[in-house]
Parts: sequence; C-alpha cells; structure tokens
Amino acid sequence: MLTVDIPLIRLSNGDTWTILLLRSGMTFLSCIVVWSIWRLLRTNVPPLVPGWTGVAVASLYAMGTVTFMLAVFNTSTANLVFILAFNSMFAALLSWIFLKERPRPITIVAMFVMLSGVLLIVSDGVGTGNFIGNLLALATACLLASAITVSRASRKDMGFTPLVAVLLPFSVALVMVSKGGFHVETPWWIIFNGAIVMPIAFFCLANGPKYISGPEVAMFYLLETVLAPVWVWMIFSEVPSRNSLIGGTILIVTLVIHSLWQLNDVRRRRATLALRHPA
Repeated sequence: MLTVDIPLIRLSNGDTWTILLLRSGMTFLSCIVVWSIWRLLRTNVPPLVPGWTGVAVASLYAMGTVTFMLAVFNTSTANLVFILAFNSMFAALLSWIFLKERPRPITIVAMFVMLSGVLLIVSDGVGTGNFIGNLLALATACLLASAITVSRASRKDMGFTPLVAVLLPFSVALVMVSKGGFHVETPWWIIFNGAIVMPIAFFCLANGPKYISGPEVAMFYLLETVLAPVWVWMIFSEVPSRNSLIGGTILIVTLVIHSLWQLNDVRRRRATLALRHPA
C-alpha cells in the first residue's frame, strides 16, 4: 500500500500544505469511521491511543508525517524512498540501545554499508537544491524507526495510533492553508490516498511490532524503496541521478542479503530446536 503513496501525492498536483491538509483530514476521518463501526459490532476494539506510550508513538508518527510531506516536495522520489529504507537500520540501532536487543555482527556491518549508501545519496543533493529534502527524508526514517521501537517495547495494540496522529499535521496544514490559500488541481487522488491507502498501510505497520522485531518491520519498507521510483518513472518520467542509483543499489542489495541471512538463521534455529526437542 505504501508504494503508491508518493505517486498519488504527485498526481494530485497541489502545494505541500494543501496536500497535507487533505491527506491528514481524510485519514483521520476514515480512522474514526472504522473505529466507530468496529466498536458497535465488537467489544474488543483497540483504543485509539493506548495511554502515554500511545501519545509518544502518535507524536513520533505526527512529526514523521510532516517531514515526509516536506521531503516529497524537496527531493526526488528515488532519493526519498532510498533514504527511507535506512529506517530498518535505525530501528536495529534503537532496539539495541533501548530494548537491549543486541544486533548480530552481520547487522552491524550492514548498518555501516547502508550508511555509506545514504551518504552517497545525500551528498548528491549538495548544490542541487535537494540537500534539505534529503535531510528531511533522513529525519523521517529516524522518526518512523523510533515509533516502531516504542511500539515494540510497549507490546500494545497501536493500530489506530498513527491514524489519530495525523491531527497534528492536519492542524499545522490548516493554519498554513488559511494563510496561503487552497491549491490542488486533482484532489480525488489525495482523497483516495488519505481515506483508503494510508489507513490500511499504517494500521498494518503499527501492528507489526506486536509479532516481529522492529528491524524486521522496518525492512518491509524495502518494497516502497523498490517500487515507488518505478511508479514515478512510469508516470512522470523522473529518472534518478547516477549517485542516487548507486547509493540506492547499495541499500537494496545490503537489505536483501541481510534479510535472506535472517530468514536462513531463523530456519536453522528452528531445525536445531526440533532436533533437541523432538515431538
């Protein structure tokens, strides 16, 4: 679902704050409608914001939404999604520091390799007007990884929390639009994005840490890293720069190798456990 987010933002053809206003407003409205219906039909509906931990997670998602939207309009799609892929390594680092989930040596090596790829992409923006956008993308990756880590630590149901979090960026966008005016050519794309795509994507993303580790959840951003530039290239003919392609390739190859190693390691452990404790 997340892979079509940026193309839908670009297709709506509006300014940053108008897009953020529509996207956030529709996401919140969709969240409240689904939550209300769920509450009428079932008794086990999860809370919108589970305590102070939920407030912290919501704040991180809210700030990430603002930095993400600003990055969309200040750097290329390829740069943005390549840098966002680095959030898996941010998540591994934060889990190591705060949750004492020490990463394996191969994960630490992968962090440094991916850091070199991110630095290559960011350096490509110096002098081209993309530098601030690249830094905003890096901030988004860090904020998302932080939200995933806090969710993992709490083990609470955070499915609706990132959807409620859009109230903060919605409020900021409302103030900015009231000053600068409402500018969007095709609002239906962003309305569809906010009402359908974002609620499904972030509900799944926020619930993922209940079942798997933060770094593993963050690694699924690899799908957006691979597919979003393809959609944008097909629709808008936006070709990534050479440094962006090289840095992005470093990120993707490193993530794929690391993911395959993790899967193989899990299978090996299960096989060893089955031999020790046969049924």
